[in-house]
Amino acid sequence: MPNNTKEILNKYNIRLDKNKSQNYLIDNSKLEKILENADIQSDEVILEIGAGIGTLTIPMAHRARKVIAIEKDPVIADILGQRLIKEKITNVELINDDALKIDYPPFDKVVSNLPYQISSPVTFKLLEYKFKKAVLMYQLEFAKRMNASVNTKEYSRLSVALHYRADVKIIDTLSPSAFIPQPKVHSAVIELIPKDDTELTQCFDDTIRALFQHRNKKAKKALIQSSHELKCDKKHMKNILADVDNEVFEEKVFKLTPEQILEISRIIGELL
Repeated sequence: MPNNTKEILNKYNIRLDKNKSQNYLIDNSKLEKILENADIQSDEVILEIGAGIGTLTIPMAHRARKVIAIEKDPVIADILGQRLIKEKITNVELINDDALKIDYPPFDKVVSNLPYQISSPVTFKLLEYKFKKAVLMYQLEFAKRMNASVNTKEYSRLSVALHYRADVKIIDTLSPSAFIPQPKVHSAVIELIPKDDTELTQCFDDTIRALFQHRNKKAKKALIQSSHELKCDKKHMKNILADVDNEVFEEKVFKLTPEQILEISRIIGELL
């Protein structure tokens, strides 16, 4: 599978902007591994966010029933459109828009080299939809936080928020040399399979945010200091927690399991 990214960029005199996360994959073996893990079937609709000039889009179009390709940059989107016409590819719906601001048409899988600066918001937006599987590229450090274990330096708000929403595993890592221009960070490809067995509340997400603003403090103190995240003033939060007799509130945040944090959020929700 030829990867002529450099040739196409030169042809159209395109200078990629690293500030827009325009780092295009040029390593054929890594590209093939993404497609292999995506396991695209001929009856599936694939969503791609940050389609670029079509490095993934075009080979996916040959495998899928349809590809929905979202590209925000109008110049890049135009180049992709020209490539699709030239190669007589008719099963790609090209959307020139901001992936964070639009509703997505129905899709079966997501396969994307995501723009890194929108990694978190786009991931949680995707999880509002029903789909089978996602194969996504992130900065390696972000990917490690996605499924980090409790009491590790990578364990974070992201780890807890995703724990109940998806099964996440790293399936490949990439060095900067796999891209043009080369980013300053290593990257990772992850497989994400959504879960839908837990009803999560807004209070749960607010509790995570409040706790992890003070990850080295005890839960009770963290909740008081970040009470605004729960739409409550510090004095009121301190008063309602004063009568709570539960040892999980005395544990440091980075040592709390997702199950304990869910328990804290339920108690907070009842008290508020």
